[in-house]
Amino acid sequence: MVNLVEAQKPLLHFLLKLAGLRPTTVEIDPGTVMSFWVPKTNQYINEIKKTKKKKKKKDKPSVVLVHGFAAEGIVTWQFQLGALTNKYDVYVPDLLYFGGSKSSGSERSPEFQAQCLGSALARLGVARCAVVGFSYGGMVAFKLAEMWPELVSHLVVSGSVIAMTDSMSDATLQRLGFASSAELLLPDSVKGLKALLTVATYKKLWFPDCIHRDYLQVMFGNRKERAELLEGLVMSNKDAVVPVLPQRIMLLWGENDNIFNIELAKNMKEQLGEKATLQSISKAGHLVHLERPCAYNRHLKEFLAQIVIDDPINNK
Repeated sequence: MVNLVEAQKPLLHFLLKLAGLRPTTVEIDPGTVMSFWVPKTNQYINEIKKTKKKKKKKDKPSVVLVHGFAAEGIVTWQFQLGALTNKYDVYVPDLLYFGGSKSSGSERSPEFQAQCLGSALARLGVARCAVVGFSYGGMVAFKLAEMWPELVSHLVVSGSVIAMTDSMSDATLQRLGFASSAELLLPDSVKGLKALLTVATYKKLWFPDCIHRDYLQVMFGNRKERAELLEGLVMSNKDAVVPVLPQRIMLLWGENDNIFNIELAKNMKEQLGEKATLQSISKAGHLVHLERPCAYNRHLKEFLAQIVIDDPINNK
């Protein structure tokens, strides 16, 4: 029987190629590879294919979109890509154990994800970029900005935290009524996926059970490794430190986010200092970029427009 979620991928890939993106895989170390969608003009993929590099009319600022835990990159950002590719060189990675990305190593921390992402971007020739991170991807984005300040010029984070502490994890799970992060974020049944979507959205979404089953089959592979990623995510309260980040930061939030609520975002803005701003979107939950894509894209583009003013290096 046809998996309907898998069946829509060729259409999505076709639309991405129309938008000027191409798939590629970057080897970071032996046994560690990261899959990407990158601009078709990127020199790395043209060298692999041994094709002549096309001359650009004008260099564009680079934007990297980092996905969350419940879907790979292009599925997470499908409503943002068309809004950005005209003015920006857009890079969409799959973090390790999502999509075609994998590692033979045992490291599972957000720091390792950020290290691999930074190394992969360097191999792709990205010297400076704005990074947009959602949920789990937001935590990786914060780490990337901290570890590679010369790479990350601007940072946009939605539905995330700087670091997940044990007390924050326990309080969130208790409030939402889940026994563990895996129960919430790694559902293994239609009932579990429906519970996740109920928590993550402002309005209740309805899909037939067959769609839920197909989504579980396609989007929740590498379950062992992803469970280990969740374990590696939580740190002790005493080890949690708010980094001093040089980047301009926008926290772009769903006003009705039930997982990381707006009060948490307000507190995080104060912790991050004067370079951080908070923009909330009404009638939107944790999946704000999917529930209110037009509003999300408008605020995102307004913020990214500052790259030209703030960071002329990125715009060369």
